[in-house]
Amino acid sequence: MGVYTNCHVLLELLFFAASLLRSCSALERFSSNYVFGDSLVDVGNNNYIATVAKANYLPNGLDFPPRLNPTGRFCNGRMVVDIIGQELGWRTFTPAYLAPTTVGDVVLDGVNYASAASGILNGTGRNYGGRINMDCQIDNFAKTRQSIISKMGSSAASEHLGNALFSVTTGSNDFINNYLLSPTTAVFVTPETFVNQMIARFNIQLRRLYDMGARTIVVVNVGPIGCIPDQRDKNPLARDSCVGLPNQLAVLFNKKLKALIMDLNSNLAQSKFLYADVYSIVSDIIQNYQSYGFENFDSACCRLAGNYGGLAPCILLSTVCPNRSKYVFWDPFHPTDATNFIIAKRLLDGGSNDIYPTNIRQLMQAN
Repeated sequence: MGVYTNCHVLLELLFFAASLLRSCSALERFSSNYVFGDSLVDVGNNNYIATVAKANYLPNGLDFPPRLNPTGRFCNGRMVVDIIGQELGWRTFTPAYLAPTTVGDVVLDGVNYASAASGILNGTGRNYGGRINMDCQIDNFAKTRQSIISKMGSSAASEHLGNALFSVTTGSNDFINNYLLSPTTAVFVTPETFVNQMIARFNIQLRRLYDMGARTIVVVNVGPIGCIPDQRDKNPLARDSCVGLPNQLAVLFNKKLKALIMDLNSNLAQSKFLYADVYSIVSDIIQNYQSYGFENFDSACCRLAGNYGGLAPCILLSTVCPNRSKYVFWDPFHPTDATNFIIAKRLLDGGSNDIYPTNIRQLMQAN
């Protein structure tokens, strides 16, 4: 009888310890990961729609694990959100919403809704054909949310989403594939007016996510788009410098975006919006590329046409640099896996100049 009692007590202690470990583990990671945005974070949604903006063919995915795996990512390897997920301990990459396997309990771990060529404004990216704009991405999340409520009940679903990590990476295409694409728009609409339209729409979209239960939202600003190979080749008068107007537009938008993030944090209860300053991070990488181990900061690794490889997408006929880790840019628009790794690490662990008011890891530990 004594042996039985001792064993029983021991088992109870073991169960208690296991429960405690699970509790500690939950505090060290977010419940799930929900991703919104454009081709910088699209992991394959555009594979399933009628669009020119696809990357589900080699040499895209050349270094994606396992190698030679063109999933639809516009990169030789991983996107920033993939790397952040790995660093935070998720066992698998967050799947594309439109993938036929993203059903059932899979959605409880997170979903990626991003779509290449999309933007904040619904008209952005129409030159590529199909794309899932930000409003439609949030509509798709609403369907996922309803599925989660059906599985868990309203209260548990609310807690689950409240403990999830959300991220939004959008805005670049509103300039590259909208404002800068049409000379008429630039003549009749001032940059200030256009950016104000973007911010007003984005405000509505971010508040919608909040209203549906999102509480921790990383909002990524627009990077130095005047420095990408696409803009360098399309504006040869800039010579070896970054192109001025696209970067000026990005800076104008980013200034207003940071003010919006601060306003949302002040006025939405329990909200934790983080302003991710990728513009500053990528600018630093370009200006100090050698200190980061890069040998090339202005040209596409996967190139077909243009002095900087910026006049054609990355396709099977393209020439690929032998060492992708030495290039900042993969193709005319997108960073390499090596650059994405640096960006991800600085969003996870960087100071307030990288991500404001706190980094992702600090926020996770504070919860």
